[in-house]
Amino acid sequence: MSELITAELVDLGLSAETKEAAARSLAERMAAVGRVTDLEGFLADVAAREAQMPTGLDGGIGIPHCRSAHVTEPTLAFGRSASGVDFGAPDGPADLIFLIAAPTGGDADHLTILSSLARHLMDEAFTGALRSATEPEQAAVLVRGDEPASAEPPAAEPPFRIVAVTSCPTGIAHTYMAAESLEKAGRAAGVVVNVETQGSAGFKRLDPQLVAEADGVILAHDVEIRDKERFAGKPTVDVGVKAGINRPAELIAEVREKAAREKAERGDVSAPARTTTAPMDKGSDAADGFGTRLRKWLMTGVSYMVPFVAAGGLLIALAFAIGGYTIDKAPPVAEHFAWTGATSWAALFFQVGGVAFGFLVPVLAGFIAYGMADRPGLVPGFVGGAIALTVDAGFLGGLIAGLLAGAVVRAVQRIRIPAVLRGIMPVVVIPLLSSAVVGFLMFLVVGKPVATLQEALTDWLSGLSGANAVVLGVVLGLMMCFDLGGPLNKVAYAFAVGGLAHPNEGSLKVMAAVMAAGMVPPLAMALATTVRGRLFTTTERENGKAAWVLGASFITEGAIPFAAADPLRVIPSAMAGGAVTGALSMAFGCSLRAPHGGIFVVPLIGRPLLYLLAVAAGTAVAAALVILLKSLREKSPAAPQPAASKATVAA
Repeated sequence: MSELITAELVDLGLSAETKEAAARSLAERMAAVGRVTDLEGFLADVAAREAQMPTGLDGGIGIPHCRSAHVTEPTLAFGRSASGVDFGAPDGPADLIFLIAAPTGGDADHLTILSSLARHLMDEAFTGALRSATEPEQAAVLVRGDEPASAEPPAAEPPFRIVAVTSCPTGIAHTYMAAESLEKAGRAAGVVVNVETQGSAGFKRLDPQLVAEADGVILAHDVEIRDKERFAGKPTVDVGVKAGINRPAELIAEVREKAAREKAERGDVSAPARTTTAPMDKGSDAADGFGTRLRKWLMTGVSYMVPFVAAGGLLIALAFAIGGYTIDKAPPVAEHFAWTGATSWAALFFQVGGVAFGFLVPVLAGFIAYGMADRPGLVPGFVGGAIALTVDAGFLGGLIAGLLAGAVVRAVQRIRIPAVLRGIMPVVVIPLLSSAVVGFLMFLVVGKPVATLQEALTDWLSGLSGANAVVLGVVLGLMMCFDLGGPLNKVAYAFAVGGLAHPNEGSLKVMAAVMAAGMVPPLAMALATTVRGRLFTTTERENGKAAWVLGASFITEGAIPFAAADPLRVIPSAMAGGAVTGALSMAFGCSLRAPHGGIFVVPLIGRPLLYLLAVAAGTAVAAALVILLKSLREKSPAAPQPAASKATVAA
């Protein structure tokens, strides 16, 4: 294979004024050396890729690229423009332009070129050397990496290496947004950041070699980190997941400072991090207050419960849509099932959904205990949750059962055990003792009072009407919009979902108000970016397009990018809109049997037109407020904008 780039593929005086002309000029050089067989066909492939997403990056860089049948081998051409060419980057035209060509089917080559170039572009010495190069061969050598961009003789210091884990209760939005923010901040700081996302689809563990070589650890999570003992002994910064989204650069600086301080204390800057075994509250968790740890334990339970809510609740909602609201009276499908009967299929969905719903409280309790005591907490947690259902203690009983189970296991683990018995502790002794204690407490001490409280709460909800219902709708709306998918949002959502296990008129109204309010923040931001786009950045306007779909789907996290950039204006506006929607939904008497789905479950909503009116009213209020607040800010002198960091290369 020929070299990726040669002097013939470099144009240090690129005179093109448009991205199409720039691509053509560089492609002609590829064709001249036999790397492109059909110039027009190749340029059509480049244009098709460019139409999918702009390839301009912050920092004056453009990277048009594609895979094409008209390319004979992986090739890179470089052009330097004095006037700049617009490739759609937020910070303006690009003066450094790289045209990347890979043969069709050469995905690995394509990605290798992109990733290698991306690493180089994070180095200001590299881009600076390209801007000052005087000869094409000099630029080609720099791009190939045959010699360092800097002429300084000392070898570069190895980069600081960080491993990070991000995790949120639902494992959908916050988890991956925090990962992206940390990776981007790492590139800007010249730090190698490898992130493990523990999301709803599971997680792929970081390579043990990466963990072993890491100089520091960042844990950005609202639920307990799985297999946290891997990071024991390393300098660790432990924060909530939103910190990973909002202030990644600060976290990276903090972990670097912590690592330097620990090395100084050891007196040996080359010594590896200690690898002692951490206690049950590992790492910096020990320094957390009880409130912080309690929140993480509860959110761990909610995180594992959510998939059961989605599966069971939507199956039940689908059953009602097909078979009507009397489908709950259908006989067991194991005894009677007609393959061609819609009612039989509706009954099947209802009964499968009911089984899934039956796991809500045990799973909640089991994984609260898991968050407190790791795997030994699972057995007593599940047992306690099942007992909560048996004694009709419901969702609240599950919360208490999980906390009791975790506390009992932690107490048992502190007992000094002879070495000969330690092998059977996690398999026999801990499950036996903890299950017996939790069972006793749930059946004879806690269960009945909690069941009485649960029944009183259910009766209160059923009797809500008029002003009381409206006030509850306001409170639920404020909770849903305060932290946009965070703990307070999840408490309100779990409260509503718990009522669906034994639905009545009051609990169905609560579910409707909660979902309606949760749709408002992203819809409001989408509307605001559409009506007054100039008040928002280019990135926010793009996020606004996606927010229409996210809001309509009841994914409140769709408003997070806006709140992270301007929390003092976005969050109060969203809360006002959510409160209006919650109040109207309750006042209209709307009801909902599905725990999720947004506008896609409108057929399952009682009084659907009024429900949509409530959502529209709250969206309008929130959008108007955020536009007003941002307009007031616009009238004040604009603060200088910090230099934009380089963006991720788009594959």
